[in-house]
Amino acid sequence: MSEGTIHKILVAIPVHYPNSKIFFKDSSLLSEIEYLQKFYNLPKKPSGRIRRSGPSFTSKVKDMQSFFGLNATGVLDSETLEVMRSPRCGVPDVEEYSNAQGTRWNKNIITYRYLLYTRDLPRSTVDFLLETAFRVWARASSLTFVRMHSHNADIMVEFVTSDHGDLYPFDGPRGTLAHAFGPGLGVGGDTHFDDDERWTTGKTGFNLHVVAAHEFGHALGLKHSRNPESLMYPTYKGHSNYLSRYNWSSHPWLSGSLFPQLMQKKCAPDLTFDAVTTIGEATFFFRKRYFDNFHSKEITHMFNLIQYILPLIESIFWTVKGSFAKGKPRSLSHFGFPASVQDIDAAVHIVKTGRTLFFIQDNYWSYNENRRVMDFGYPKNISEGFPGVNATINAAVYKEGLIYFFVGPQVYKYDYTHKHVVGVEKANSWLGC
Repeated sequence: MSEGTIHKILVAIPVHYPNSKIFFKDSSLLSEIEYLQKFYNLPKKPSGRIRRSGPSFTSKVKDMQSFFGLNATGVLDSETLEVMRSPRCGVPDVEEYSNAQGTRWNKNIITYRYLLYTRDLPRSTVDFLLETAFRVWARASSLTFVRMHSHNADIMVEFVTSDHGDLYPFDGPRGTLAHAFGPGLGVGGDTHFDDDERWTTGKTGFNLHVVAAHEFGHALGLKHSRNPESLMYPTYKGHSNYLSRYNWSSHPWLSGSLFPQLMQKKCAPDLTFDAVTTIGEATFFFRKRYFDNFHSKEITHMFNLIQYILPLIESIFWTVKGSFAKGKPRSLSHFGFPASVQDIDAAVHIVKTGRTLFFIQDNYWSYNENRRVMDFGYPKNISEGFPGVNATINAAVYKEGLIYFFVGPQVYKYDYTHKHVVGVEKANSWLGC
């Protein structure tokens, strides 16, 4: 991950929750005590009794007032009580509750998965709002977010109620809206929303996009901000200034100057790609200086600059394992290519044979991954090795016995076992067009 601003954004305190009731329902002393125990590390007494006039209580009230920019008197005045009664994030405001989890992810590609949905909105709407929340952090950092549809992911997202298995139960309507764990193994990154709340797309109820963007900040290692205008401010106010920057009548990433014109025309009949590859369940499409990722034909727009994950594309290559690049880039000659080979049109790995095929103009090469040598007798002519494919190949992907050859705006489905083309489709069909 790059240094500078991006580094500063993601170096933060991880999240941890004390094992206590979350928030409160009335203005009783017990509720105020629980609030300070939950969010400001007010010590618990063995007897369960804490005096309102006690030094610990007064000190924590001052801490809370100071955090929210109130007059730090230590007295529960009306302004202080109003803040305490405001709907908010379930993550503490003080650093004492940071745990042993890492302060940031040690990789550039973060996976996420949706487990349980809210009953308030259609699934497609929830997907849209959560994807735009991830986009906030994709644009503010060098991170790429990849959705998983099975297996564990770095960030597991679910809508739950009351006790839901993590020792930090929700409290019903209002009060605590959601919480998230900081980066790390196990529950690290997991994000939970209270499904007793009324989740919406606008300024009524609780705007899911705003709350999700806040919680995903915690999932990346960020702590709460004292700035009321910040997305990471702990209490929910609708973030009107933040919301006003978005046009909910259209997809913001398909308009204006946020993303390149080439992606605004993703359904153009002449759309072509420079490269296509898979990482986990995601398929990455590269064109010029940009890339995007999709899952089958379900779009999860995460347009980004290639330099965010690979700083330079020349006659060298990077090794990617799991979700991050390993080691330093190496020359293409590592594979046994002659010095005259300075670039590759396409490459695809065939799982059943253990070979990686490289396509260069009219020819292709076969590399034995087990022996780590180029197979004898190569290069060979593409049209001879792959009957029916008679053009320069832009990209190739192997899935379930088929090689998908991207040739200009078309994709040839090639049966690798029986050695013939079984179908032709438009390249943009892979983008849901």
